[in-house]
Amino acid sequence: KGLLCQLFGGTSKPIDLSRGRTRPEINTLLCGDPSTAKSQLLQYAYKLAPRGMYTSGKGSSAVGLTASINKDPATGEIVLESGALVLSDRGLCCIDEFDKMDDSARAILHEAMEQQTVSVAKAGIVCSLNARAAILATANPKMSSYDPTKSVVDNVNMPANLMSRFDFIWLMLDKRNKDMDRRLAEHLVALYSEAGSRHKEAAKVDPDLFRRYVAFAKKWVHPTIDDAAAASLVKNYSEL
Repeated sequence: KGLLCQLFGGTSKPIDLSRGRTRPEINTLLCGDPSTAKSQLLQYAYKLAPRGMYTSGKGSSAVGLTASINKDPATGEIVLESGALVLSDRGLCCIDEFDKMDDSARAILHEAMEQQTVSVAKAGIVCSLNARAAILATANPKMSSYDPTKSVVDNVNMPANLMSRFDFIWLMLDKRNKDMDRRLAEHLVALYSEAGSRHKEAAKVDPDLFRRYVAFAKKWVHPTIDDAAAASLVKNYSEL
């Protein structure tokens, strides 16, 4: 449900000079034990998003996420080449293995996640590029598996100011449950066995149709919060 909310996004408000732009994009972090299909969910969200980029934390530099300055081999002029955050403007930017990113690359994300821009001042080129992307990241806890005796902040190996930029933080825990483990094992074996191939279920929704549905909804559907929901949000926030 959280990933579906992120795909559709919030309702963007017209730009108000006194308030600036309100961010309709939802940033999500999937954090939890190994083998809880975090990367699979990330891959599916990336495939269903009408526009988006996929990158891995270890293979991403600060320049690769924002913009790089290169010399054009044909003309010899200095040109600006967009990175993953800029290319996924008004889309979804998926970052796998978020906990293994360099600190310099993570520092770039502060501006992109809150102000929705990427500022560049390199080689005489000074500009600000739009990066209105929803960020979906996956990370493993600090000690590889989640320690329930510690708080969420202690488990997630991330600066607190960057963690607060995420609207959703989903904890995906591998609970020791015999029935769940049996179902998982049967499902995995069925993917490769003869019996499984005979009982293949058809997909409920065609991915291409769903991608077009998401694009249509983002353009034409603009929900508003009614009074009861607004009162509930205020009450729960103050309790929290």
